[in-house]
Amino acid sequence: MILAKDFIQTLEGLVFAVVESGLEQGKVLCFLRYIFDDKQWKKINTEQANQFLAEHYPQYLYYSPIKQVHLHAVEIQQISKYHQPKTRLKQLMEVEELDNVEADLVKLCHLFKSEGFNPDEIGVTGSILIAAQNQRSDIDLVFYTREKFNQARKIAQQLINQGKCSALSDDAWLDSYDRRACELSYSEYIWHEKRKFNKALINQRKFDLSFVIENPQSSALTQYKKIKSVVFKAQVSDDTSGFDYPAQFLIDHQSIHSIVCYTATYTGQAQTGEWVEVSGQLEQSSDGVQRVVVGSSREAIGEYIKVVT
Repeated sequence: MILAKDFIQTLEGLVFAVVESGLEQGKVLCFLRYIFDDKQWKKINTEQANQFLAEHYPQYLYYSPIKQVHLHAVEIQQISKYHQPKTRLKQLMEVEELDNVEADLVKLCHLFKSEGFNPDEIGVTGSILIAAQNQRSDIDLVFYTREKFNQARKIAQQLINQGKCSALSDDAWLDSYDRRACELSYSEYIWHEKRKFNKALINQRKFDLSFVIENPQSSALTQYKKIKSVVFKAQVSDDTSGFDYPAQFLIDHQSIHSIVCYTATYTGQAQTGEWVEVSGQLEQSSDGVQRVVVGSSREAIGEYIKVVT
C-alpha cells in the first residue's frame, strides 16, 4: 500500500511526496517536491511546484472532491519508481561507503538499536529517500506504529541524557522556526516543540521523528463540505491521535467534534485536558459531524493550534 511520506517518481522523472495513504479515484494524492535539473535533484516549494506543473504537466494538478482542496495527484500507471522509507534505510544500513549525512543516519539507527529498537521498523524520508541530500540536510525518520513512535521519542531523550545525542541548540531552533514559517511567535513555537520530544541533534545534525500508520483501517471516504474559517477555544478531550498523519485532537465543544491537522508544525501540539486556541477551516460531513481542519493548504497560512491558559 502507498503510504503518506513515501515518494513516487513519474515517467517524466518528477518526484512527488505522498500526502495521503491509499488512493482517491485511482490516484495518489501528493505534492511535487523534486525535479531533475542540471544533472541533479532540485527541491522546489509549493508555489514553484504549482507553476512548474501548470506550465509543463498540468495533468498532475488536481482538485480533491473529498477534501475540497487543490493539490497534486498521480495515476498509478504514471508511476515509474516507488521510493519506500523502510527499503531505503535498509539499503543504507548495508552500505559501506556513506556520505556524512548517511553516516549520521546509520549511526543514529545503531544508537536506537543499542537501546533495543529494531532498525527494520524504521524508515527514512525526505531528501535522503532519493539520495538528494546535501551537507545541511536533516534526517527524517518514520515509524509505523504508535507504540514504536512513542518508544522512539523516549529513546531520543535517553540518548540526549547519555550525551550520545544533544538537544537542539538556539541556532537549530531558529532554523527550524524559519523553515516552518508558521503563525506562532518564536517563543510560542519553541514552547510547544520542546515538549514533543521528537527532535534532537546527532553530530550537530537535526533529526525528526514522525509517525505514519502502516495499516490504516479501510473505511469509506467521508466527504466534508467547507463551511467557513473559524477561530475559537476548546478543551482537548483526547490526544491519542495527536501525532498521527493527519493528527487528530478530540475536543469538548457544543458542536465541533475534533481538530484535524495536516501540517507537521502542529502535530502533537496539545495534550488531553489542555485548552487550545484554533484557527482553521470548519467542515461538516454529510451526516452532520463537524470538524476544524488546520493545514487546509500546504503552508497553512493563517491557521494554527496553540495551547492557552
